[in-house]
Amino acid sequence: MDDIYLSVVIPCYNEAAGVVELHRRVAAVCQTVPQSYEIVLVNDGSKDATWQKIAALAASDPHLVGINLSRNHGHQLALTAGLSLCRGQRILILDADLQDPPELLPDLLALMDQGADVVYGQRRTRQGETFFKRSSASLFYRLIGHLTDVPIPRETGDFRLMSRRALAVLLAMPERHRFIRGMVSWIGFKQVPLLYDRAPRFAGSTHYPLRKMVRFAIDAVTSFSIKPLMWASFVGLISAGFAIVMLAWSFYSWLFLHAEHGWSSLMAAVTLLGSVQLMVLGIFGEYLGRLYEQSKGRPLFIVEQVLQGGTMLPGAVPATPPVSAPADAPLEAKV
Repeated sequence: MDDIYLSVVIPCYNEAAGVVELHRRVAAVCQTVPQSYEIVLVNDGSKDATWQKIAALAASDPHLVGINLSRNHGHQLALTAGLSLCRGQRILILDADLQDPPELLPDLLALMDQGADVVYGQRRTRQGETFFKRSSASLFYRLIGHLTDVPIPRETGDFRLMSRRALAVLLAMPERHRFIRGMVSWIGFKQVPLLYDRAPRFAGSTHYPLRKMVRFAIDAVTSFSIKPLMWASFVGLISAGFAIVMLAWSFYSWLFLHAEHGWSSLMAAVTLLGSVQLMVLGIFGEYLGRLYEQSKGRPLFIVEQVLQGGTMLPGAVPATPPVSAPADAPLEAKV
């Protein structure tokens, strides 16, 4: 099998309303590339007709590879599944909502031709997003920038073009709680930005409500920084000092002021110290829980079935992302 020059990897979850338009636009821009290409659509346990539409598109487009996961694994693991099974020498990561325009592919390729291993999209504007979404995203990037030793560019998502050697390093990382844009920054090599204006979502609604955004932020912080553990120790020391001062003041008041300590002051002290202890335990628990889940060694994702050129291939349970398979290996050997 000849080498594939370009792979476009797109995780999809409940994208039935937009997957046909997604395929049309991605296929149109890929056809402008003279070399071979594939479009990898990963169905992340969608509850609507996303997989049925992917299967129908695969029957008519030999360049399309459909990957159906056994259940919903989450965006980052679904993306990892697609990256593990793609075969291109250059890999474009794209979201299914079409907020990141696939038409920027020629510009991304041109920058990579100049020697970059990673060309990441950096948002100049964010159209169609609420003030809360924009402000919370800005706060997140500022927070992660202060917490991590690895510089993670602001206003970037997973939209980027990667070389095969950069992808090989990424897939060698076995973390279960994955923050892929941060992991790519950690790799190093030459990485350059491409400024663009982010469009509104083409169809449907966002799959990242506040709860998932908070969970994603926690994954990002705990994956790339131990500073919260240091802060927990620092807060513990401050609380211990505060408790010693209160104890000394209580003893002095009893000894010299003959003051009777009331219930309010006692409850205030107990509540303060108790809340600090619970916060510190919560921080330790986040890290401990990740160690526990990582130690079980379960596969990152489970592939139920694969469609390639309209042909159904059996799925498999990879113990780790199959980074050792060469780019030109048949897909059956890599699944």
